[in-house]
Amino acid sequence: MNNIVIPVNVTPDILIALNENEQELKNHFQVSIAIMLFQEGKLTFGKAVQLSGLTRYEFEKALAKNNVPVSNPSVQQIMSDLNKLNNL
Repeated sequence: MNNIVIPVNVTPDILIALNENEQELKNHFQVSIAIMLFQEGKLTFGKAVQLSGLTRYEFEKALAKNNVPVSNPSVQQIMSDLNKLNNL
């Protein structure tokens, strides 16, 4: 499968302000977008890991660093799990 490249225009002074080179900023964007899309529920965990270019463990660390939970169960899911535990 071919990758799609999405260009982003960044002026050199932004790179200087961030103290990053082009590749570092690209990686930063890629991880940040993966986290955002995962948090919005637009990507599954696995697809977000794939987009980020990180390992699963590294992506979990990036989520934790950004205070994004790996899972965000609904009240219904929690109640269902609680009922199952009570029936054991």
